[in-house]
Amino acid sequence: MKRLRNHLIGVDQGDVPLFSDFEDGGEMWTGTGPRERRKSVSFSEAFRHVPAVQVGLSLSDMDSAHNTRAEVKAENITETGFELVFRTWGDTRIARVRMSWFAIGELHHADDWQID
Repeated sequence: MKRLRNHLIGVDQGDVPLFSDFEDGGEMWTGTGPRERRKSVSFSEAFRHVPAVQVGLSLSDMDSAHNTRAEVKAENITETGFELVFRTWGDTRIARVRMSWFAIGELHHADDWQID
């Protein structure tokens, strides 16, 4: 559990189109085997420490003739941003994906002391 030290709790969120491969025959739509897409996200302002980040699918358009396989994650989380990650494998055919995200953590305060 993350314990937040003060009353300055920040919440940031977004909804990001990750890819639309059916339009141009991209590998998520036409390929097989392990495939991955990543997209960098920057927070609207820096958190004091690495925040907790939750991600999910807000849109998934997948071929119904094949098994649906998907992994969605937040990776490389820092105080200033993270990477949205979508993975699939096998014969899954994915036309497009949009991912939502939510970050919560402690913010900087004007009274914070910077001691070098």
